[in-house]
Amino acid sequence: MDGMDESREKLLDECEVTTFRASGPGGQHRNRRESAVRLRHIPTGIVVVATERRSQHQNRAVALERLARRLAERRRKRRPRIPTRKPAAAAARRLDAKKREGEIKKLRRAPSDD
Repeated sequence: MDGMDESREKLLDECEVTTFRASGPGGQHRNRRESAVRLRHIPTGIVVVATERRSQHQNRAVALERLARRLAERRRKRRPRIPTRKPAAAAARRLDAKKREGEIKKLRRAPSDD
């Protein structure tokens, strides 16, 4: 037994395994057997389902692989986002556009009685 199998066994020990009857193509092997596998990782609450194979053992292996991928993704640290600064020219263009829009709106007003 190598290290990969041991880690999968440990992962499986942390899970609640549910089998159920999968629907879809596959005929008698799939429709009469509980070949679909649902794994719920108890510490995190992550749920993965594998129903595409006709064999429960293959579905369990696929579900374990998906769960391991989701856990690795969850452990991955995201780099903090560095906010970008708006260039001075862009800020100036925005202010000019606002001034033009204000001038256009002034022209829509009713004339004053002065």
